[in-house]
Amino acid sequence: MSMFCNQCQETAKNTGCTINGVCGKKEATANLQDLLVYACQGIAAVAIEARKKRINTNAESKYIVNCLFMTITNANFDDRSIIDAIKACNGLRDALKIKVSYKGTEDMVGWSATSDAEFHEKSTHVSTLNFDTNEDIRSLKQYVLFGLKGIAAYAEHAFNLGFEEQDIYDFIEEVLLKITKPSDLSSMLNLVLQTGEHGVQVMALLDKANTSAFGNPEISSVNIGVGKNPGILISGHDLKDIEQLLIQTEGKDIDIYTHSEMLPSHAYPKLKKYKHLVGNYGNAWHRQLEEFETFNGPILFTTNCLVPPRKTTTYNDRVFTTGATGMPEWKVLDKKLPNGHKDYSEIIELAKKCKPPQEIEKGEITIGFAHNQVLSLADKILEAVNSGAIKKIVVMSGCDARQKAREYYTEFAKQLPKDTVILTSGCAKYRYNKLNLGNINGIPRVLDAGQCNDSYSWAFVALKLKEVLGLDDINKLPIIFNIAWYEQKAIIVHLALLYLGIKNTHIGPTLPGFLTPNVLKIVQEKFGVKVSTTVEEDMKIFELN
Repeated sequence: MSMFCNQCQETAKNTGCTINGVCGKKEATANLQDLLVYACQGIAAVAIEARKKRINTNAESKYIVNCLFMTITNANFDDRSIIDAIKACNGLRDALKIKVSYKGTEDMVGWSATSDAEFHEKSTHVSTLNFDTNEDIRSLKQYVLFGLKGIAAYAEHAFNLGFEEQDIYDFIEEVLLKITKPSDLSSMLNLVLQTGEHGVQVMALLDKANTSAFGNPEISSVNIGVGKNPGILISGHDLKDIEQLLIQTEGKDIDIYTHSEMLPSHAYPKLKKYKHLVGNYGNAWHRQLEEFETFNGPILFTTNCLVPPRKTTTYNDRVFTTGATGMPEWKVLDKKLPNGHKDYSEIIELAKKCKPPQEIEKGEITIGFAHNQVLSLADKILEAVNSGAIKKIVVMSGCDARQKAREYYTEFAKQLPKDTVILTSGCAKYRYNKLNLGNINGIPRVLDAGQCNDSYSWAFVALKLKEVLGLDDINKLPIIFNIAWYEQKAIIVHLALLYLGIKNTHIGPTLPGFLTPNVLKIVQEKFGVKVSTTVEEDMKIFELN
């Protein structure tokens, strides 16, 4: 087998991509990403020993986080940048070994390579298939690793804004080592839940970072049409990146548009104050191949959700990546200004030469229903629940993707009874956030909390409602969970729900391919996890018909 990757929902035959990734990732890239994880395990082993000797390992921990982020689905397709990251990992590891006087002889802390050929050869020996000979233990180790990748993504956004918790770094590194060692089913199931616990912790940290930096999201209308100025489109999840772009483009007659998961920027008071943040262009990430053609101006990817361009694509010279992202055909932005901000001057100069975006939609969408805003409406929502005006609250958070099966979520939203409210976050919302689903006593029927990490808002709201209603079990609330997943940030969100004791969640359009039949049976028996079926059948199961 030349490659093996089963970390996302699109994985081939729902078991694993073995020739090319369905996401567009090639064999060499997939193997190098496995080697990058292995290199992170090498640093982690030494860093843990270093902290025992009170040596500061903050730089190493942050680098591990960044490298794990590089390996999530649709984040980095650039072999050159991945090899460079592996070299940097080994450099950090070896420098730390000298400080610690490390005596261990494990391969992950001792191996080295110099030529690209050697890195590629080594990369064929570190697949996740090597994690354990027992397929159930291996399945749980993969489950934990993919959750760690989600934790790493959220931790990086938080530390970019100056918010860190050593406990999160400790957990990531200790678990990277644990999955290299023999284990048993009980220990691994416990580790799965611990991963969910740290998922809650990192999402709370990121929520604190975002709201401290930019204020609490508030109800906001977002234009989905276009203006007459040239524009820059910014995609991904990193709010610090968009803030720096807004600062550098102010007063330059360039409009800034958000794309996909950057949409929630329009709800943060300290970002929406910029008048040239004019709207959201396009839809979820997988439609970028068509929508980037019509945007006309430069595009900046701050995080994952890249789609490899087609041979006929005309926008390659207009796309830039930064942070953990990479695509061989696109330029990387890594220069800094004297004040430490990223230098966007190249994008700005290019935008001035481009035509304004071509209009593909008109109208507005309403966003900004993160936990602080929803709880400010709590009395109104509780009154509607108690009067029966709202019978059920349906959490439909998660990811969107290109499979036709995803139309299920549009139809599910359309067919929901009019006395139900949808709570959403993540790019799954693009399947229904432009439908005219109306409101209940002035409360919109689609309440959008923000990005995938803002799914934390719904756990926060559910726990508050449980407290206010005096319930002894969160599962007695009139809330049901119908979650769409695609990549590893959704995995950690789902693990967080399991840790919080939320049962009977439906996920789809398929259950994770990395779960073996035995592990799936345990998860289903312990947590009631089910795969979504048909709209009609799920309406019956959820008692919504």
